Amino acid sequence: MTATGPGNMAPTVVPPWPVLHAPAHWQQLDFISDLHLQASEPATFNAWQHFMQTTQADAVFILGDLFEVWVGDDVLATAGFEAGCAQILETASQRLSIFVMHGNRDFLLGSAFAQAGGLTLLPDPSVLEFAGQHWLLSHGDALCLGDTDYLQFRALVRSPAWQENFLSLPLAQRQQMAQDMRRQSEAHKRSGAPYADLDEAMTCHWLGLAQASTLIHGHTHKPADHQMTAGLRRIVLSDWDATATPARTEVLRLSALLGQTQEGSVHRLKVGIAALKTTVGTMVLSAATKKKGLSPF
Repeated sequence: MTATGPGNMAPTVVPPWPVLHAPAHWQQLDFISDLHLQASEPATFNAWQHFMQTTQADAVFILGDLFEVWVGDDVLATAGFEAGCAQILETASQRLSIFVMHGNRDFLLGSAFAQAGGLTLLPDPSVLEFAGQHWLLSHGDALCLGDTDYLQFRALVRSPAWQENFLSLPLAQRQQMAQDMRRQSEAHKRSGAPYADLDEAMTCHWLGLAQASTLIHGHTHKPADHQMTAGLRRIVLSDWDATATPARTEVLRLSALLGQTQEGSVHRLKVGIAALKTTVGTMVLSAATKKKGLSPF
């Protein structure tokens, strides 16, 4: 078998990253990222809970930063917000497949969390084989080459030695350290300092290695569809904030039912909340989605 170009399902070179082969019965896949779930943001949690309970997708891919912070799987040992989120995932996993990728906030999610949630931790990056082509999946932070300070920090905290040392600390101390880092992050946001975007040359290089034509990622909180050189494409997922105006609770749906063309298989849907004070919201479709005749979740 020979490859005819990016997206071909029979590449001549095996991709250097794990390849997830979608089962034949998968017809709809949902992608979300950057929910930054935390107990102090109940509206966003409620929107996510409703989505997980009602989506009709065959699989859900959470591409990083499901949680605002994760200091270790031992937080699941006591009843609380994190254990409640794991229970929601486990319940949903009984009817669909769930894949979670580490983000820059929850990179310490581990095997105990995966087991509790009935889900699969997905390496970053990974290649998805679905609907006649390869799709490259990543959180996206590793491609922000212009943010050299962050990349140095990322290399440090992703090292086994650092993680072993951090996880050996008492839980209360880790939680306090996480709060301190969150305050620093919020101060950086308020300063108005610009954030680095993905490096296009490296993004295209990754796509070439994966024999894919499209990268789906999060991290930047700048949802968009970027057309790059040589017909390559970068789809950016939205972050979630149900208290924003308008609310940001968007899902990217990849569907094999809409045909084999790349342009016709990707749609953005929105989780709508009738009232932020209620536990359950109301699903609505964006105007563009309604025109295409898609059903709600």
